[in-house]
Amino acid sequence: MKILNRYLNLEVAIPIFWIMIGLIGIFTFFDFIQEMNDLGKGTYNLLTVFSYVALSIPGHVYEIVPIAVLIGSMYAMGQLSENSEFTVIRSSGYSIKRIAFTLSFAGLFFTLFTFAVGDLVTPITEKRAQEIKITAKDKIVTQEFKSGLWIKDSNSFINVEHVLPDSSLSDIHIYEFDKTFHLRTITNAKKGSFKGSEWKLDDINQTIFDQGKISTNSLKSANWQSLIKPEMMNVLLVSPEKMSSMSLVHFIKYLKNNKQKVTRYEVALWEKLIYPLASIAMVLFAIPFGFFQERSGGKNIKIFLGILIGIFYQIMNSSFRYVGLLNDWHPLSCAMIPTLIFFSIGVMMIYRTEHQ
Repeated sequence: MKILNRYLNLEVAIPIFWIMIGLIGIFTFFDFIQEMNDLGKGTYNLLTVFSYVALSIPGHVYEIVPIAVLIGSMYAMGQLSENSEFTVIRSSGYSIKRIAFTLSFAGLFFTLFTFAVGDLVTPITEKRAQEIKITAKDKIVTQEFKSGLWIKDSNSFINVEHVLPDSSLSDIHIYEFDKTFHLRTITNAKKGSFKGSEWKLDDINQTIFDQGKISTNSLKSANWQSLIKPEMMNVLLVSPEKMSSMSLVHFIKYLKNNKQKVTRYEVALWEKLIYPLASIAMVLFAIPFGFFQERSGGKNIKIFLGILIGIFYQIMNSSFRYVGLLNDWHPLSCAMIPTLIFFSIGVMMIYRTEHQ
């Protein structure tokens, strides 16, 4: 039986890997074509384009694994059915439920693979890809407003005109208020870099307001303690969906401490935990298709159905995310419902197929 278990999982896993490679090739080609439009801007040359496209691959892997699992599983089901292998397997005493349990290990493998790529690899490569592109083209990460980026930190409001790709800051303005929201100090610094556990500011000019008196002070450099950390600047480079779970946890904590809205990042965090489970749901969803009558279509029609259903899943996943954000749904429900629907349909079809 161990040999049969291994055989079934390999028959499913191998097509999934081939489908994954094919989809990665398509996405990489489209990325390369898109980046060619920016070729020659600044120092954005062909080598930089190749580097950016290569570093973007793990992000695509994370996105396409559930679709590859669905299409590959549908193909494998069609192949096993076409060769009458399912008939032999069932006649040897394997029920459909047991087949589903056996193949769920393939789904579990791709679940762990998806989580590892999405949480350990993608945040690093995506950040590096954006750094390479921005450094070559613009030299500046972002400007939320014409005046730059605004951040709240306890009783202070910080305005950063420029955030550089290495997460260092330039043209920093810190407005510190007391508990009654009276302005205490205005600190202007030309540059800021994170050293150890605090920021080091250079070329500082400070204006102090104290009981109706105004005084000024100039410093060559000084240390600045703040809740703001360089990792939080990742949100300017990497979308929440491609951040690591720990970065999301820290950023959510920071936003909550400053009484700011965290729904988008909580949805991204729950998606980070639940989205990999879609691989198990997709394997279970595909299994009943192996027991359809051959006249209803062979492996080719099953591949076509897998592509359509996979696209539908991704559309539904994105729709629930954005609709949930607009209507302020609970973050867990936004992330869980699409996968739960596919999982429930798969289990229901397995049960009905078993009892026909």
